[in-house]
Amino acid sequence: MANHVASLCRSWFFQLRQLRLVRPSLTSEAAKTPEHTFVSSSLDYCNYLLYGVTDGLPKKLQAVQNSAARVVTGTRKFDHITPVFRYLHWQRILFKLATIVFKCLHGLAPSYLADDCVLTSAAAGRRRLRSADTTKLLVRRTRTVIGAIDFAVSAAAIWNSLPGA
Repeated sequence: MANHVASLCRSWFFQLRQLRLVRPSLTSEAAKTPEHTFVSSSLDYCNYLLYGVTDGLPKKLQAVQNSAARVVTGTRKFDHITPVFRYLHWQRILFKLATIVFKCLHGLAPSYLADDCVLTSAAAGRRRLRSADTTKLLVRRTRTVIGAIDFAVSAAAIWNSLPGA
């Protein structure tokens, strides 16, 4: 496992060095895309295999994550990284929810999740609205804070906030 993690870290640091060269000409939103593509997605992929590994391998992966966060946000080497991680983790949560909604709309998600994603064109009484021609989702009304974090409500709100939705 040590050889595997070392080769992954080598590859990720190479990608981050390439991104760092073009970072001044990118917006912060545009810089997130290559970082998610090359580093975060592969860090998330099969990360359960690293459970219980204790010989310094998680520290190497954490160094890659720290470096990626610094490149994307433009923070300096000695700035605190915790607030940056809070912001980026929130962005990752939004990304994952939007991905789940995409899978629900294309029939790639379980039916219990897909049933919560209702297009406005499928809602009774809304078929003649202009929003019925788009892929906007019906956002259910809630009166409580806990109701607002329900998957059906939060995922629809996040999906509708995306450009081109």
